[in-house]
Amino acid sequence: MSITPSTGIRSTRARIALVPLLSLGLLGSSVAFAGPALGHDDRRDDRHGCKVKPLDPKDLRGNRVDFKIEVKCDDKDGKKDSKKTVHIRQLRYEDEKGPRRTDDFLGRSHFYEEFNKNHDDARIIHSVDKVRNLDRRGAEEVYHMVSFRVQKGNGDWSDWTKWEMSEIVKVEVRH
Repeated sequence: MSITPSTGIRSTRARIALVPLLSLGLLGSSVAFAGPALGHDDRRDDRHGCKVKPLDPKDLRGNRVDFKIEVKCDDKDGKKDSKKTVHIRQLRYEDEKGPRRTDDFLGRSHFYEEFNKNHDDARIIHSVDKVRNLDRRGAEEVYHMVSFRVQKGNGDWSDWTKWEMSEIVKVEVRH
């Protein structure tokens, strides 16, 4: 007497086992095709024709530093409702040796710049802050980071960009 099932039973069992595998395969392929729909390519550094760039900090003598930000917007979409508002976040730091989390936080600011279709231009935002010489050892190294989003005329805001960092610049701090 043989324990091996007959051919008819084996094919029925194989079919039953194949149904869950097939449905999982179909489900997996639909998940693969239904990935996130990207409304904006985050690898680009602009939103709705606007770009924001942290410029190198500038020593203003004494203990003041200008953490400048360049903002550019154009009317590349050509629509009549091309009013845009750019919301910029800025973080300012004094660079310290070691990991980035040990840097001294100097301050934060938020800026709102409005552009309309008649005035496509670039602007420089001057963000002046005091830099303290806490370690009393000569020049301090400072930098800042910016992130932004854009509101078009229809009221919709874009996603926030990734944080972009300026160069680290040495400034002489005098009291």
